[in-house]
Amino acid sequence: QLQLVESGGGLVQPGGSLRLSCAASGFTLDSYAIGWFRRVPGKEREGVSCISGRDGRTGSLDSVKGRFTISRDNAKNTVYLQMSSLKAEDTAVYYCAAALDDGSPCPPESHEYDYWGQGTQVTVSS
Repeated sequence: QLQLVESGGGLVQPGGSLRLSCAASGFTLDSYAIGWFRRVPGKEREGVSCISGRDGRTGSLDSVKGRFTISRDNAKNTVYLQMSSLKAEDTAVYYCAAALDDGSPCPPESHEYDYWGQGTQVTVSS
């Protein structure tokens, strides 16, 4: 019954902002690490940012540091990815995923995550 549902994607111009949401059900965020990943055609999924379940520590891809911020609202059981200063190269399908937290820093590797949402398209274009 563990489910993740992404929303908030869309078309935005370069330099613009979007906030993606990952609504979780069937589990509580304090027990799972949540990662945001993105994929473009012909490429592997790329870890963008993550947040640990137990302590809320975060990590992110170097290319998005200073532009993207991951956060969570435990009361709403939702994780967010606030994206600003968007670039054309940020265009991708964005996924959130969950991994049972073992107390370690949240992993950036997609294979560490067992549960995935359906994805939401982000297109950055003029």
